[in-house]
Amino acid sequence: MPPIKRRYLPSLGSFATFEVAAKHLSFTLAAKELNVTQGAVSQQIRLLERALETELFIRKHNALELTPEGGRLQAAITEGLDTISAAVAALTGDEGPQTVTVSATDGMAAFWLKPLIDSFRAEHPGTGFVVFASDNDDAIRNYAEVDIAFLCGNERCEIGEELHFLFPETAQPVCSPGFLAEHGPFESPAALNRVNLLHLHDRHWSADAIGWQPLGWPEWFRAQGAEWSKSPSSLSTNKVGLLIEAALAGEGMMLGWQHMVAPAIAQEKLVYAHPASVTAGRGNFLNCRQKSMKRPPVAAFVAHVLASLKK
Repeated sequence: MPPIKRRYLPSLGSFATFEVAAKHLSFTLAAKELNVTQGAVSQQIRLLERALETELFIRKHNALELTPEGGRLQAAITEGLDTISAAVAALTGDEGPQTVTVSATDGMAAFWLKPLIDSFRAEHPGTGFVVFASDNDDAIRNYAEVDIAFLCGNERCEIGEELHFLFPETAQPVCSPGFLAEHGPFESPAALNRVNLLHLHDRHWSADAIGWQPLGWPEWFRAQGAEWSKSPSSLSTNKVGLLIEAALAGEGMMLGWQHMVAPAIAQEKLVYAHPASVTAGRGNFLNCRQKSMKRPPVAAFVAHVLASLKK
């Protein structure tokens, strides 16, 4: 088949729009990233399909899938845009901004990621960070500017990305040293029922960014062969950060995700109230875009994160 002459190619803008829509598998999310209307994205895609005389998406009820032709076109466009970006950087002498853009859930960003950013910047003060944190918008991981995403679940790596396993999702009862001294020790799981248990509300788990099964007091007691009494809690919230702040203030005991409470444990601001933990069988991952890994600040921060796990 003879090569297609460039003068017969559809608008390059339509290719760029298609690449964003294919990445999100959503015209609505593509419109949000491109700052245009959903109708404008849909029209661009229809015109591109008409020009190519090929369907690029399988349109289902509230869902999109790429056709085989669409998948091949996405891979070609992504490679082409990366090549253009590299050429422009070489011509201008611009190796890219000294900024690392990351995405994570609210709790992960505040209590695990931020301390790592601080320790990294102590050695690399010229590197800035953009942090997109949300418990409600899983699509932020797919934004074009995101270099690396911290994820929880059973992840799979997409084309052009690399995936690192960080640690399992494990939770254990924690409280302030003062709370333990006043109310402890807790020699059995059932003994925890006699104190104020700060509770992560089920609403936390129904957010779009958190589509997995709950991991809370019912699951912890069940794993220990005990039963949660469901006594009234002074605080039940869908935000992990509020629970940690309440536990730090000595208001009660929370089920602490080990990676999030680790800095407070190390500083002895929190202590483990009981040795038993619970895990849901899922893991936390670091998902990196390969083109971003070519930028020294991104590669250095990824190395910093992975090195921290070996300490």
